[in-house]
Amino acid sequence: MRLTTKGRYAVTAMLDLALHQGRGPITLSDIAQRQGISLSYLEQLFSRLRKRSLVSSVRGPGGGYSLGRDATEINVAEVIGAVDESVDTTRCGGAHNCQDNERCLTHDLWHDLSDRIYEYLHEISLSDLMDRKGIQEVADRQNCVDVKIDLKGHRSASPSV
Repeated sequence: MRLTTKGRYAVTAMLDLALHQGRGPITLSDIAQRQGISLSYLEQLFSRLRKRSLVSSVRGPGGGYSLGRDATEINVAEVIGAVDESVDTTRCGGAHNCQDNERCLTHDLWHDLSDRIYEYLHEISLSDLMDRKGIQEVADRQNCVDVKIDLKGHRSASPSV
């Protein structure tokens, strides 16, 4: 399956944003700190998410991001698609040229699996993720931890006081 960190980080950042919705615009630096994702990487992802109207931004002091729609209306597959990721388990990327420019023996199997994964992710909204057992507990823990990234890119976490 070709789901890279780009898709994973986009979903994580969107879930973080959804969990903190209602507290005013959320800065990317806050998300970066809580989730341990590079700020510059988040900026790239949020540029794509904004183009798809999944997030909206407020500039200036007190600015940041908020969800572009209600969390019930944003599904995981849409977030992954917005950052140019695909959920594809075929070797050929769906081009039917898996083996010597022809379809391989198991192409249909992997294509059907890709469809099922997409359907599954399409059925799960950010709101559904927020309602899952333990999610709020993790978010509360992340809100109480200061994450520091040193010049070499190493993370360290310490409880905030």
